Amino acid sequence: MPVPVPVPVLASVTQSLTDAVANHGVWAVFVLMAIDALLPIGGELIMVVAGAIAAGALAGHPALFGHELSRGLATYLVLAVSGTLGSLVGALAGWRIGQSAGREAIDRWGRYIHLGPGQMHKAERWFDRHGAAAVLFGRLTPLVRSFISIPAGLFGEPLVRYVLLTVLASAIWCFGFAGAGWALGSSYKDVDKVTHLVEALVVVAIVGTGVALWRRRGAAA
Repeated sequence: MPVPVPVPVLASVTQSLTDAVANHGVWAVFVLMAIDALLPIGGELIMVVAGAIAAGALAGHPALFGHELSRGLATYLVLAVSGTLGSLVGALAGWRIGQSAGREAIDRWGRYIHLGPGQMHKAERWFDRHGAAAVLFGRLTPLVRSFISIPAGLFGEPLVRYVLLTVLASAIWCFGFAGAGWALGSSYKDVDKVTHLVEALVVVAIVGTGVALWRRRGAAA
């Protein structure tokens, strides 16, 4: 069973996310969201923090090409677009891996990224069930969104359609969660309240991921 996460760990995760976006700005959001397109590292948390920083509720002065971005709507838009593009790049990398590696290699090595034969069978059923919308639904579903890229390439999802659906879903995700951070920051102007919210999201993400992986392990046993 998943174990409780100590409060100091939550504070550390929250601070790490905040520092990454604050110190490295647009590029941090881009890189982290690219990784999140392949492995679940808390994309929703990253974008909430980005939105809160854009609103000025969390300390930080993100920069782009050496130019510091002041808080405000323009910074929110830049960070949300950066997250969307990062998700697309990560998703394209996963699609390419799935397309070039083949089923045998994925079945053999996929378990190291939680894409063992059992998970690949579920992914195949997901694509069979949802057809053309599999990528869109997958990108909008927590946890599933980080495991949809490689199967999409493996099961022959057409590249142009894959890109369009990924961009649409990633934009909804990134603008939505950044908007939540922006709204909270604009409404409360209280660092502690936003920080506690992010810590609560960390709990939900860690516990949710732990439960999902525990259930998968139990099913595979």
